[in-house]
Amino acid sequence: MHTAEPVSSSTRTTEAPAAPPGGARGRGWRGSLRRAVPALILFAAARLAGAALLTVWGLHAGLHPRSLLGQSWDARWYERIAEWGYGTFIPSVSTQGWSFSDLAFFPLYPALIRALSALLPIGPVNSALLIAWFAAALAAWGIHAIGERLYGRRAGIALVLLWGLLPHSIVLTMAYTEPVLTACAAWALYALLTRRWLAAGLLASLAGLARPNGIAVAVAVCVTVVADAWRRRREGRPQDLTAWAGAVVAPLGWSGYVGWVGLQTGGPRGYFGVQSRWGSDFDFGRNALDYVRRLILGSSQLANYMVVLIAAAALLLLVLALLQRIPLPLAVYAVVLVVIALGGSHYFASKPRFLLPAFPLLIPAALALAKARPRTAAVAVAALAGLSFFYGTYLLTVVSAPI
Repeated sequence: MHTAEPVSSSTRTTEAPAAPPGGARGRGWRGSLRRAVPALILFAAARLAGAALLTVWGLHAGLHPRSLLGQSWDARWYERIAEWGYGTFIPSVSTQGWSFSDLAFFPLYPALIRALSALLPIGPVNSALLIAWFAAALAAWGIHAIGERLYGRRAGIALVLLWGLLPHSIVLTMAYTEPVLTACAAWALYALLTRRWLAAGLLASLAGLARPNGIAVAVAVCVTVVADAWRRRREGRPQDLTAWAGAVVAPLGWSGYVGWVGLQTGGPRGYFGVQSRWGSDFDFGRNALDYVRRLILGSSQLANYMVVLIAAAALLLLVLALLQRIPLPLAVYAVVLVVIALGGSHYFASKPRFLLPAFPLLIPAALALAKARPRTAAVAVAALAGLSFFYGTYLLTVVSAPI
């Protein structure tokens, strides 16, 4: 396996490592895509196998696979926004005083659905699925580009494969926004590693229009720009104005939508008030810890215990990734996503989905898989595939809680 060239300790976390021998630098996007083909084939095979199992079991249970993938939970909100625009409000019958406004959903995905539906006469559901599948492939390509640049081609392939075989990776086949966010995030982070500052800022702004936790990409851009500026100052070099332009652009998408919602609601908390009425606040993990306590002392369905295991695994992987000294943009992005996912009081069962875009957490596992013997790697991949396929089917056909 090719490995990155050594980098001095003073620049390891802020400068991108040099491209591996025979690696990505200097060959353009066509070369990058050509080298990513094996990873994309494996990713597509993994997701097609998961979708095939879901289709077989869904039909057996009297559930249409298109409805499961294209009209489950949040997918219906996005498609309604694409068709009719914002304005749907549903009071809750719960005793917790929740109420549901479609302003909680960010606009990029519905806008893409609306645009594709206008171009192709296939309807919003099919449009939503096509966009999600294309975005998942684009994200897999970006993840491979990052893995290959930092650690070599085998590590890049392993990183994509692991991402496609996560327990909740069925979401990458659904009409959800995680593929869109991950595509924007992966290429924004790659742009940071290659010092394409303005591209990173623009992609971060798009990520901020995709999902609430898309702000993690903007934070990664801004922190990386500040670190670069500090290093330039220490070294007596001039500042890079393009980098600062990228930092200014990066949060515009997220802050623009949050500001617009504030104007629409007229409330003091604006968008955060909308989220609060959905039962979603940031409480530094208090709700999550209380949920875990109730699971330990009581009983619940398998999915809830899996959420606890996945959350614990995310924390462990975050520590391992930081010990691996992954580059600063990836570290900041991963930390912010984990903090948002685990620190929020939103639906507990959805936390693994919120962690799906945090692919840098998988870097230590990808490096181990890339170095493993072929038989060991095959056994590990087969075990992960079995868990991913069957658990994804279980989530959509058995579990009643939203994912």
